[in-house]
Amino acid sequence: MPKDTSIKSVLIIGSGPIIIGQACEFDYSGSQASRSLREEGIEVSLINSNPATIMTDPLTADHIYLKPLTVESLREILEERPIDAVLATMGGQTALNLAIDAGKRGLWDEFNVKLIGVDLEAIELAENREEFRKHVISIGLNVAPSFIANSFLEGKDASQKIGFPLVIRPSYTLGGTGGGFVMEEKDFDEALRHGLNSSPTHEVLVEKAVLGWKEYELELLRDSNDNVVIICTVENLDPMGIHTGDSITVAPSMTLSDTAYQEMRNQAILLMRSMGEFAGGCNIQFSINPETEELICIEINPRVSRSSALASKATGYPIAKIAAKLAIGYTLDELKNQITKTTSAYFEPTLDYVIVKMPRWNFEKFYGSDHTLGLQMKSVGEVMAIGRNFLEALQKACQ
Repeated sequence: MPKDTSIKSVLIIGSGPIIIGQACEFDYSGSQASRSLREEGIEVSLINSNPATIMTDPLTADHIYLKPLTVESLREILEERPIDAVLATMGGQTALNLAIDAGKRGLWDEFNVKLIGVDLEAIELAENREEFRKHVISIGLNVAPSFIANSFLEGKDASQKIGFPLVIRPSYTLGGTGGGFVMEEKDFDEALRHGLNSSPTHEVLVEKAVLGWKEYELELLRDSNDNVVIICTVENLDPMGIHTGDSITVAPSMTLSDTAYQEMRNQAILLMRSMGEFAGGCNIQFSINPETEELICIEINPRVSRSSALASKATGYPIAKIAAKLAIGYTLDELKNQITKTTSAYFEPTLDYVIVKMPRWNFEKFYGSDHTLGLQMKSVGEVMAIGRNFLEALQKACQ
């Protein structure tokens, strides 16, 4: 299916200020997407509140708006300029939350603007912990036993049903904000209050802690014909309980048996196809019991994520660039592989080298902060090293 010719101008929503959990990776994806759309002769407008980015450089897009990331700012742009579609998957959780808010207020319908790259139902399903849990179970996959809580009493009730240790995961937050492990009952009340207050919808998921299980991430792309390609499988050196952004990660995965790897691939493809009608990038996290190889799904991000930038650089496959082209109607088999120039983008990259990503912390600048790593991301940056084997890549990353 060739590109959607009704789309003449696109608005890309940026990620706003650089904060822990949302750094320059989204600047990278936003500028890639802008370049990709302009190649197709599409007029690109870009809104971002952070002037210290490459995406707000005048050469990146046709029209740059340095405005606060609010529905009011979007309205001003839509009133000033004819926009056919909005791409909200390049600006991380900030852009997605803004797209949801604008959708709920009827802004997209009012100006007859299409949301491309993802649909509101998919965002809602992925971010609403309880709906996501029900959805995963309905398609025959496993999740950790959990209960949703919108109040302190509901949270207490859930903890008694599940037992300790357990995890608190607030809904609609970035970088695991407000989340954490609770090992003993005496720490639960404070952690629950913190989680409820951190969520914009005052909602948390109270979940059984699968401590010591291995954690994996898969980067996927899907087109409008329901073709799915898996770009990269990333393994976390740290077990469940440490945020992915704070983990040393390795690509390709090192310790998966072939059967477990194939099962993880099948489940990832099934899950992505079940997430509504959208074409674009997606990131899925799994956890596996190292003894029984039992697999559970942790979460899905229907957007270009922090890991997408790592996967792009690790494999040479430009995820954000291809995701932008898929969003305007192209299919994977119609797009050329950027490196070989002869095969299509439907070919999965294979690595004959090892990539290690190592996070960097800056605790000395945050005097009095808690140095313990957990579900909330604390690293302020990361380094990527390439080597012929794991040891070489790890040594390079350490240096």
